[in-house]
Amino acid sequence: MSIAAPSPLANFLDYGVKKTLHKAWVHLLTALPLARSEPVVWSRYGVRMRANWHDRTFQYCRYATYGRALSGYIAAQDRPFAFVDIGANQGLYSLLAARNPHCAAAIAFEPVAATFALLRDNIALNGAAATIRPVHAAVSLHSGMARIATDGAHSGVASLREAAADGSEEIRILGISGVDTLLEGDAPLIVKVDVEGHEETVIEALMASAHRNRIAAIFYEVDARWTDADAIEARLRSCGFARFTRHGIGRHYDILASR
Repeated sequence: MSIAAPSPLANFLDYGVKKTLHKAWVHLLTALPLARSEPVVWSRYGVRMRANWHDRTFQYCRYATYGRALSGYIAAQDRPFAFVDIGANQGLYSLLAARNPHCAAAIAFEPVAATFALLRDNIALNGAAATIRPVHAAVSLHSGMARIATDGAHSGVASLREAAADGSEEIRILGISGVDTLLEGDAPLIVKVDVEGHEETVIEALMASAHRNRIAAIFYEVDARWTDADAIEARLRSCGFARFTRHGIGRHYDILASR
């Protein structure tokens, strides 16, 4: 299934102005001294989440700041598929995939211990354990151990790109051969990659996967400060991906690549 690329004006309004204003509104709202005692909340995306108000990523999940590009794409799938969530964080998109009755399975990779604990909680809260398999690891070309930079106020910016000794933790890396053992079945794969600067390596690993031809679409993040978007697109085109839809403006945006 393909989706139409947004017009330049719609892209500017929906993923530029609207998203910027929404982030500012969320920052203001969460700064207010409101009583927030409930341990579990409903995200505006329609899934339950363990409350984690000090974390900016949770706030964005709660108030649907990430827009509807990927969530809408997942919801629109009307044939069997499996979802691979690389950089799952607290599990928003895996949970949304599991809500689609055509989702055969979802595999959610999250390497940071505290975030992984929230991911497991959220899977349980949504009764999605039969569909979502959480994996406490990052994905790369080769297996091993590494240090990842973390930020207690914004779990979504954890990065292998610059892991200083302070504010970091040691994590497990699962190479593509290990990932391949988890990708059972023959359903087409929809992959989300959000790994704060490690996207090029992860996509290279995916293109080396024994399941490469099963990958129907990859939704990945680009930040012009550290991502070579042209190199990623060229690599994907060499493997049969033909449509590249950009969501967002400026230096930080998302791409949906499909065959």
